[in-house]
Amino acid sequence: MTVIEQSHDDFVRLTGPYRRELLTHCYRMLGSVQDAEDLVQETYLRAWRSYQDFEGRASLRTWLYRIATNACLNALRHGNRRVLPAGLGGPATDPIALAPRDPEIPWLEPIPDEQADPAAIVAGRAGLRLALIAALQHLPPRQRTVLILRDVLAWPAEEAADALGLTPAAVHSTLQRARARLDRLEPAIDEITEPAEPEQRDLLDRYADAFERADMVALTRLLTEDAVWQMPPNPSWFAGRDNVIRLLSARLRTKRNQLVAVRANGQPGFAMYRDGEAFAIQVITLRGPAVAAVTSFHDSALVQRFGLPPQI
Repeated sequence: MTVIEQSHDDFVRLTGPYRRELLTHCYRMLGSVQDAEDLVQETYLRAWRSYQDFEGRASLRTWLYRIATNACLNALRHGNRRVLPAGLGGPATDPIALAPRDPEIPWLEPIPDEQADPAAIVAGRAGLRLALIAALQHLPPRQRTVLILRDVLAWPAEEAADALGLTPAAVHSTLQRARARLDRLEPAIDEITEPAEPEQRDLLDRYADAFERADMVALTRLLTEDAVWQMPPNPSWFAGRDNVIRLLSARLRTKRNQLVAVRANGQPGFAMYRDGEAFAIQVITLRGPAVAAVTSFHDSALVQRFGLPPQI
């Protein structure tokens, strides 16, 4: 084995364990799994090219995060932020006159739990929730980065400063601005409380049963009064239980709908099949014993990204 081959083997062995957490980090930054995968590939390519010069003054993990973060910041300078319908304007009220689908808008994407960093799911689901990822996209890139490193990943200020080439004082002031802005954007992120596992499973079973049967009475009982329903790439979204029920009543009774349980962003969800064809991925937000929000991504390709067939 040549020196280069040995060096490459060492590189793969030492850096490989960080791939999933780097993917999760890039996803938080960009709001797109596909873009995150591309940036992780770029990160490893850059890291390999610089590996011979790595002197170990920072940890290997910090070094990789620095490369990934800079790659993300560069990508953000040349692209538009990812959004959900609620980030574009006020809610709709007419379920019949929906706005046309707009695939040109850079929509936020869900991340399957199987692709995300397991530690992010087990240790702190709030750091991966769809509402947080959507809110992060509204922060300026530098504020977004500092908040992710400090509050989501719990890095010390000195380590975050080293990764970003800033002083600890600059990291602190940037973090304060990011926190204040995030509180205005999504003040209730940390207040969401999910039911315990048995109650959650029962609630989701009842939701799936009511949805598949288009039982509006049962769905009404399962939704919170301020429930929100979004369905990108359609810009229209609905707020309030009565408006959501009017939407579902108009749309569910004309097709045969089936739900298959999945998990995304550390949250429960369902792959939705319409007349046997893959149709959408629903990400469910639970609050107490009820469903507080459903983001239904109307993209059949997403269903296959969750490892499910295009037809059932």
